[in-house]
Amino acid sequence: MNLGKVIGTIWATRKYEALNNTKMQLVQPLDFEQNEIGEPVIAVDTIGAGPGETIFYITSSEAVIPMDVDFAPVDAAIVGIVDSINLENNKQ
Repeated sequence: MNLGKVIGTIWATRKYEALNNTKMQLVQPLDFEQNEIGEPVIAVDTIGAGPGETIFYITSSEAVIPMDVDFAPVDAAIVGIVDSINLENNKQ
């Protein structure tokens, strides 16, 4: 799983049939200290996340698992909204 922040919503008037009735979000990947890493990705929103929310998402072939179809051309899917992150600081 990966940590990210929803930075926008993507609207498409036409898309692959298995993606009908799904919302696509633009997600900025984050490290666990919530610093931006890498380039934004497009993820299918399976839980109703919105702009500004910190989320976790899955990628690769596992991204289609939370969807109600056997196959869809999906590389990333949002599967959770983060309430809080608590890091133990073991630096001495």
